[in-house]
Formats: sequence, C-alpha cells, structure tokens
Amino acid sequence: MLPAGGRVLLEITLRTAVVYIAVLAGVRLSGKREVGQMTPFDLTLLLLISNAVQNAMTGTDTSLMGGVVAAATLLLLNYLVAEVSGGNRSFRKFVQGQPSLLVHDGKIIESHMAKEHVSMDELQRALREHGISSYHDVALAVLEVDGSISCLKYDEIKPTAGSHLARRKFLQKHQ
Repeated sequence: MLPAGGRVLLEITLRTAVVYIAVLAGVRLSGKREVGQMTPFDLTLLLLISNAVQNAMTGTDTSLMGGVVAAATLLLLNYLVAEVSGGNRSFRKFVQGQPSLLVHDGKIIESHMAKEHVSMDELQRALREHGISSYHDVALAVLEVDGSISCLKYDEIKPTAGSHLARRKFLQKHQ
C-alpha cells in the first residue's frame, strides 16, 4: 500500500495521462490545417486549454512535486508516442494522419479540400508562396501532415519511367 503522498502522485500521473490522450485526440480530430497554421485564435485556444486541463491533471495538489510529476508524465508520454510512431507506420498514421492530395494535374480535388477544411484562399496563398500563379500550373499539391501545403510544378517532375512509377505510387497512396 502506498503512503498518502505516493497515492497523490500516482493519481496525478494517471490524471495527466488521461488528459494527454484526450488533448492529443482533440488535436488530431481538429485536422492538419489547425495544427500547421497557428493563428492568434489558435494560440489563445491553446493557452486556455492548457490552463483548463492543469487542474484536471493535478487535482487539489498544487505542490512543486505535483507539477514536476505532471510535467514528467507529459514528457514521458510524448517521448513514448514519438518512439512508437518512429517504428510503427500504422500507429504513426493514426497519430499524425496522412498527407492529402489537393491538386492533381492542374485540377482541384474539391472533396479533399472540403474534408481537410482548406479554402481556395489558403490554397492560392500556398501557390503564391511557391511562386505559382495558378492551380492549373500545378502537377501536385499536397496537404502535409504538419498542415503545410507542398506544390510541384510540371517542370519539377521529370517524365522518366522511374519517376512515373514513383508518381503513380504517390498518387495511389494519397488518393
């Protein structure tokens, strides 16, 4: 049987683990764009969430040790998720998601844009950042798992047999 202080620290560890999983699930469900594009509203939300869950993690224990145990639990869980993600593709896809194809051969894939909550304005901004004036000039545009949009122009894709096969595999994977 644990002494009272040990029970409190174990409770903090368990509470923190539950909050970590809940917040991770919430961030994952919010979509890639929410994670990759931090706006003032997102920062405000993040700060408020961190304040809201603090009490859920430590309960009535506001001691230094309680805070250290909560922080150590968060760091350990983050390390474990990163380790498992690095070695397990299925888990990584579950936690991080997958890239989404937004433009293919100069055509917008509207269903993917809607699913990922990417507006035309956001796509056009990404194209401008890549020095592309129109989506018609885009061979591929992909919403990456970090929320950024990668774009390839036609002249960046060399039409060799190897790249054609690689492109076909890429497209099959992202459609």
